[in-house]
Amino acid sequence: MTSMNRNTPLILIALLLISGLPGKLFSQNPLFIPDTLSGTTFNLNIQKGTTVFYPGHNTNTLGYNGAFLGPTLFMNKGDSVTLNVKNTLPVENSTVHWHGFHLPAKWDGGPYQLIAPNVTWSPKFKVLNKAATYWYHAHQHMKTEIQVSKGLAGMIIIRDSEEAGYNLPRHYKVDDFPLIVQTRIFDPFYQIGSATHEDTALMVNGTLRPYLQVPKQVVRFRMLNGSADRSYEFGLSDNSSFFMIASDGGLLAQPYSTNRLRLSPGERAEILINFGNYTLGQSLYLMSYASELPKGIIGADSVGTSTLLIQDGYYQNLLNGNNFNVLRFDVIAPTANPVTTIPASFAPIPYIPSSPVDATQKLNFSPDFGTSGQQALVDGPFFINNRTFHMDSMNIKTYLGNTEIWTLTNKTLVAHSFHIHDIQFFILDINHNPPPPELSGYKDVVLVEPDDTIRFITKFDDFMDPTVPFMYHCHLLHHEDDGMMGTFLVLDSTNHTINVPENYVGQDGMKIYQNFSENELLIKINSDKSTASAIYITDILGKVQKTVFNGLISKGENEFKLSIADLSSGIYLVVYNGTHQQRVKIIR
Repeated sequence: MTSMNRNTPLILIALLLISGLPGKLFSQNPLFIPDTLSGTTFNLNIQKGTTVFYPGHNTNTLGYNGAFLGPTLFMNKGDSVTLNVKNTLPVENSTVHWHGFHLPAKWDGGPYQLIAPNVTWSPKFKVLNKAATYWYHAHQHMKTEIQVSKGLAGMIIIRDSEEAGYNLPRHYKVDDFPLIVQTRIFDPFYQIGSATHEDTALMVNGTLRPYLQVPKQVVRFRMLNGSADRSYEFGLSDNSSFFMIASDGGLLAQPYSTNRLRLSPGERAEILINFGNYTLGQSLYLMSYASELPKGIIGADSVGTSTLLIQDGYYQNLLNGNNFNVLRFDVIAPTANPVTTIPASFAPIPYIPSSPVDATQKLNFSPDFGTSGQQALVDGPFFINNRTFHMDSMNIKTYLGNTEIWTLTNKTLVAHSFHIHDIQFFILDINHNPPPPELSGYKDVVLVEPDDTIRFITKFDDFMDPTVPFMYHCHLLHHEDDGMMGTFLVLDSTNHTINVPENYVGQDGMKIYQNFSENELLIKINSDKSTASAIYITDILGKVQKTVFNGLISKGENEFKLSIADLSSGIYLVVYNGTHQQRVKIIR
């Protein structure tokens, strides 16, 4: 158990967050900057703790190697890394997803890689991603929101030789700062809640009402929207411009000058602010101009047309539709070797040609009216392609090396922050229009507004696995917990064998092949003698779904055909009971 006091005394008055009210009536708190871990071996403990957000009140929290949040992990592209993640929670499972990483499915850390109490999970992989800002967080099905809200999240910074060739700020805690922005709901006992729109407590790196001393020079901020469902429209209080230099997965082709930056849950961006333009001792704020968010985005003044949201606090939440302060900057003297200029350009981005394309996928977002009637329009549950998530279902099959175009269409009244695991993608168009500059780079998250259609292109390189899937889902955490998720398998395009065992059991052997179509399997049994045998297919719980054969099998090779056209999507076992029993997992 770890305890942490993150803030000096303050009074929780939501009105003080609104722009225009006095900003210094109550004390503010120095911004907490997470510690770092670097190298090729990282040891992380998932643990309980208590944190004092409000004076005199202990809040039960979760963290990695601490009471709340986790250390910033520094990695280098090309390194082979091992992450030893021990779950020290006494009775609760968890997972750790390496958000934005291109890696084997078995090390992805999604809902399929549960870490039980007192168990250490040790993924090992080569870092293939470009230099950028990534993050890690809990991803257990139906518990993602509460575990992330209580603190199971942290930042990852990848560096590479290309990024190192530019004159950019990169001294952590000096001129290069992580900013994990979140809003929280505290109950009357000062405990963190979830699944509510009463998230009036805004924090950066776990700090309420934060301030940061910044040197009078160019400073880099690594922005992460780690909130459960709120989007932000970031800008400076004096409306001056700053430069966006990187999106989710790497540097843009050139710095983009802007005075607004919209980030939805899960998105990251890196920005440069030139504080050389300000005087020593001057203060200004990083703000969220929520009054400028389009309707339908969580954080805007309204979502949908339903009045039912009044019941759960959306329209009473003073953060929604109002501008508010996020972080105060206090300008201090420059460092010894300050960065004072901003590069004119970076390396060109190697975009994926839109032709030829091997496959297309279409994902439609829609409400589940059958569950909660009109409320589903704004609060869900929501479907992707009229389906909700099941652990034993596979939704999309793709092949190693495929170039694909995915089309996302939102037919709900609320914006959804779409995230896909394993790959980075490039946005082709939004409602038939080219993407704006801030969305022109490497992405793994994109906000799909109501009635919008977004097309992106991607390529499935390097990793295939016939049994372990990757995820795609809405990154509004209660939406994904409610089942707004899907799975995809990356298969070997040259081998249509499904799970052929590397070693036979005894002298019997079972091989399974796709036979002419996806709806038929060819099963081959090589028996060392004539014997009574049975072949059947079960679901993952062991319930028999089909009997393929039950009788006397001949010595030598035997072939059986099995139609699976009537089986629903999912994971199954083909079981052979002969001289020896053999089981082979297949995915429908």
